[in-house]
Amino acid sequence: MTDEPLRIGILGAARITELALVGPARAGGHRLVAVAARDRDRARAFATRHGVERVVDSYAELVADPEVEVVYNPLANGLHGPWNLAALQAGKHVLTEKPSASSAQEAAEVREAAAKAGTVFMEGFHYLFHPVTRRLHELLDSGELGDLRHVETMVAIPAPAADDVRWSLPLAGGALMDLGCYSLHALRMLAPWAGGAPRLVAARGGERNGAPGIDEWLYADLEFPGGATGTARCHMAYHTGQMSCRVVGTRGEEATAVNFVQPHLDDRVVVRTAAGERTEELGRRTSYTYQLDAFTAYLRDGVPSALDAEDALTTMRLIDECYQAAGFALRPRTVLPVRARPTAVGGGPAR
Repeated sequence: MTDEPLRIGILGAARITELALVGPARAGGHRLVAVAARDRDRARAFATRHGVERVVDSYAELVADPEVEVVYNPLANGLHGPWNLAALQAGKHVLTEKPSASSAQEAAEVREAAAKAGTVFMEGFHYLFHPVTRRLHELLDSGELGDLRHVETMVAIPAPAADDVRWSLPLAGGALMDLGCYSLHALRMLAPWAGGAPRLVAARGGERNGAPGIDEWLYADLEFPGGATGTARCHMAYHTGQMSCRVVGTRGEEATAVNFVQPHLDDRVVVRTAAGERTEELGRRTSYTYQLDAFTAYLRDGVPSALDAEDALTTMRLIDECYQAAGFALRPRTVLPVRARPTAVGGGPAR
């Protein structure tokens, strides 16, 4: 594997960036080349705090910057699709927070742009790379749990403030977009042990009071070709935080990842079989660090990843299906104003 550091540009100054990118980049010896935010003073403070080399005036300028080879996109959900497209069209590699777009239609455009650019695109389902999730898959692979019969995921948090962008329909907010995408993706990744990809059976949800069109919670029932069932739940105004994944085998054996989304906070996998109960601790190194390592291996050495633009589209199709089945409209698309769009694009992959 090459030791050449990634040259990363950051869109915005989101809170998640310190955990999701800055720490992993520092651990991997990568360069944080530039940052842009709507408020230049905020971008400057972010750059000073986190060792970013320079501040640029706009997202468009960052995307067009010839020194930036990787664009990291942690913006509000509604801005994922437009700026992922802009970065890909500029010949950049992209690491985006999930979901990759506001709808399957937009995600299909992202997939096409990634294929045309020939660059690396990864949607940030970081949990997949951590030993906690790997262990759940190993337990199914080993046969210790028997064949997969049922899986339950629950991703829930206490309610964000009323003015949080996650409650904004124009910015593609909602519990399913912010949290439930993890629940659905975790079920999708069990396809190798369930005879294929799951299909949606039913979905139901509740609207946030004072936020028309926004799902405060949404529960989806799924079924796999091999007969296993799944429940993917999310709640964005829950009484406590919960991010669990429980898999149940044919003989009643089961394994539960206590916090599969944030294993750096709780790395336990509890296994219950006829032989008794045991708790395995899989390590507190952040899943984001594993993710950036995998992204680097993908980009520098061509090591394939499950989290490409095709996978992102498949997840977004399932999200759209859940919204429709639960009686919600699909999330609207954000159209960038002309003045915000990039005025120049690169001539090919920035390798």
